[in-house]
Amino acid sequence: QVQLVESGGGLVQAGGSLRLSCAASGRIFSPNTMGWHRQAPGNHRELVASITSRGSTNYEDSVKGRFTISRDNAKKTVYLQMNNLKPEDTAVYYCKYSYFGNDYWGQGTQVTVSS
Repeated sequence: QVQLVESGGGLVQAGGSLRLSCAASGRIFSPNTMGWHRQAPGNHRELVASITSRGSTNYEDSVKGRFTISRDNAKKTVYLQMNNLKPEDTAVYYCKYSYFGNDYWGQGTQVTVSS
């Protein structure tokens, strides 16, 4: 089993920044992919950004240039630096760990951006 604990969400004004962290514990194997998804009320959960254990990244188009995903493999932690936040970024952000088709999710952290 894999446990994921997210932190760093909160309320911020438009144009501000937040940094999310997700610490993994349990049976962690490589290679793997960790990422952040988000879900706003009434919307489907969508991928925001992902990063492989080798450091390859992928971003949803609306966050390119504003968000940066990174990871510390020694700490089994993935980060999401979010800059120039917009009201439409408001959502619950979920951390995800994937290994050979097995997906594990964190409990989610709320990000609210006020205009």
